[in-house]
Amino acid sequence: MKCNQYSTKHVPAKRICFALLILLPSITASMAVAKVENQKLIDTRMLQAITLMESYAQRSGLTSDQPGKRYLWTDAFAVCNYLGLARATGEKAYTELALKLVEQVHHTLGRHRQDDPRTGWISGLSEDEGELHPTRGGLRIGKALPERGPHEYFDSRLEWERDGQYFHYLSKWMHALDQLTRATGHARYNVWARELAGSAFEAFTYPSSSANEPLRMVWKKSIDLTRTLVPSMGKHDPLDGYITSLQLAATAAALPRPDTGPMLEGEISGYARMVRGGEWTTDDPLGLGGLLVDAFRLQQLLQQNVQPRTLLLEELLDAAITGLRYYADSSELQQPPQYRLAFRELGLAIGLHAVESMRLSLDDMSTDNNNPRLQAKLTELMQYAGLRQHIENFWRDPENQHSETWTEHRDINEVMLATSLAPDGFLVLLAPRRE
Repeated sequence: MKCNQYSTKHVPAKRICFALLILLPSITASMAVAKVENQKLIDTRMLQAITLMESYAQRSGLTSDQPGKRYLWTDAFAVCNYLGLARATGEKAYTELALKLVEQVHHTLGRHRQDDPRTGWISGLSEDEGELHPTRGGLRIGKALPERGPHEYFDSRLEWERDGQYFHYLSKWMHALDQLTRATGHARYNVWARELAGSAFEAFTYPSSSANEPLRMVWKKSIDLTRTLVPSMGKHDPLDGYITSLQLAATAAALPRPDTGPMLEGEISGYARMVRGGEWTTDDPLGLGGLLVDAFRLQQLLQQNVQPRTLLLEELLDAAITGLRYYADSSELQQPPQYRLAFRELGLAIGLHAVESMRLSLDDMSTDNNNPRLQAKLTELMQYAGLRQHIENFWRDPENQHSETWTEHRDINEVMLATSLAPDGFLVLLAPRRE
């Protein structure tokens, strides 16, 4: 199947100007385009990312009168995307969009649903306390259907459409909040991320009867975190919890008054025990992308003098290499669009961007400059760079975006495509700055 490279002919000039004017109303369209072009930072990929994120802001009620439509996973990537666009263009309007989106998420997904007899913050805090600690009770997924009641029959198919809380969604939101602190210096977002991390660890982990596995995690909890809805453990949830907690603690240590909010020592210790001897191999594209993103976060934390568990970085790369071999040999990427899920494939594309960044920054890692094993693993992973290009080109093709699998999941597909086109906002851990 032919996959056409995106070019400016696919987006009329008026559309590009409109996208920019929505965010930059103080200047004319011609001036906006000229400014962007003169920066020499914006290519067709960045222009498409801008267009996608402007469209999402309009469609989801962020910059329009449309009913607010908040979904935690998608919004976590969107916050990071707006921060990345702010850095790339120098326009503060994108940072303002990130801040506004965080407020909407907390006041929507941090509170009970409109069709729920319960009202107020899902944490049970008062209105005033909830405003100060909006993440203390976790955050709803944002699914269309209400959560399964205590006496309702479990339907594995229907459960995917029901609300509740997912740990891997919460960890993405922790990352988004921390990226906001790292970008702006506003400590409260990192504090909220750490409060969320503490609540999530308490709710999703439980003691195991196995001496070799002291702690385990559940997959899905009820909106108020009092009931387990899906007891199985996500394969990479302990890993994601460990790396995210390290990241949040590192940010807190660099900020003034780091003692505000939990410092996550117990959480880091607990996750460290869970990841010891872990098996991370998967051939799921979204899972593979997550492994590679986690590996890049580990590399950056090492550069910022954070010391994670020894050899974990190499273990993640080994698992990713094994999984990519299986995935590359499969026929999934040869299927027509109606049999493919764009957001899962785009997760892998984002992870392969992380590999490229790891390779470029390897020389900055003084402790690993002479590590031939790490260099060899990254060289092998770079052989799969063509998969990223194929995935991006395929889903940038307007014809493939007419498929039902794209339109049914338009929001998450478009936001993650924007992340793949302009990944730095999501991938790069800036050194924390002070307010």
